[in-house]
Amino acid sequence: MPLRAVVRKDFTDAIRSFSLQFTTLLFVAFAAGLAAIQWIPETQYGGPAVDPSTLALLNSMRQPTVFMIPLIGLVLAYDALAGERTSGTLRLLIGLPNSRLEAVAGKFLGRTAVIAVAIAVGYAVAGGIALATYESFDARVFGLYTLLTIGYGAVYVGIATGFSAAMASRRDAFAGAGGLYALFILGWDVLLLVLQLAIYGEEIPEAGLPDWFKFLGMVNPSTAFMHAVRSVVPEYETLTFYPEGSAAYLQDWVGFVILAGWCVLPLAFGYLRFERADIH
Repeated sequence: MPLRAVVRKDFTDAIRSFSLQFTTLLFVAFAAGLAAIQWIPETQYGGPAVDPSTLALLNSMRQPTVFMIPLIGLVLAYDALAGERTSGTLRLLIGLPNSRLEAVAGKFLGRTAVIAVAIAVGYAVAGGIALATYESFDARVFGLYTLLTIGYGAVYVGIATGFSAAMASRRDAFAGAGGLYALFILGWDVLLLVLQLAIYGEEIPEAGLPDWFKFLGMVNPSTAFMHAVRSVVPEYETLTFYPEGSAAYLQDWVGFVILAGWCVLPLAFGYLRFERADIH
């Protein structure tokens, strides 16, 4: 099957270029280090459903995950197709029997497999350290968090792959990936603050910000990931604080819908641009 061949080739190329090995080692060092220090901060947690030590480990991994996963996902995939176009190998990739759709989908799945293996191995090492050294550890909850983290990484791979398909050169794709990282991780809250000051001034209304404004903050994929985790692990809510609202679109499960949108829509947009591009 052409799609399977593209995925296999992309994953094999990642091994040959040491992208898989480097990314895996990075995640092993990252996750194992956080597990080994056994930093158990005080939280508001008091329920019996999740082990406190496990929740504390998730708390330690929360901010590094939010900052690190997007960076690695974007770096892994920003040149997925733009790099092939710059090097001149794209015409071979989309030659018979591969279609342009299969090229985009194959690149996305191949790069997703790379980040999935890296996260799975790194978090497995962290889980092993926790099982061996913690007084108690909930492997089920940590496993769910690992799966959600892989999905979070896939979202940024999808964003970068779609962007790469739409760009004409590796340089443009790199600039775009850097801009996206700055927007999602650094600039989103600044833009919300500017919008808030422009609408309401320096004083927040007594009734609080409207639900639609709160939803704008939730649309950030990193924030949506936190909400998705809270919908699966309710006790995770003690580690995060977001403005509450009565609207249905502010419920935690909506985080999954937002993440799916951020993955699918850039891929669709990139494919449409790629399908119309003259690469010859």
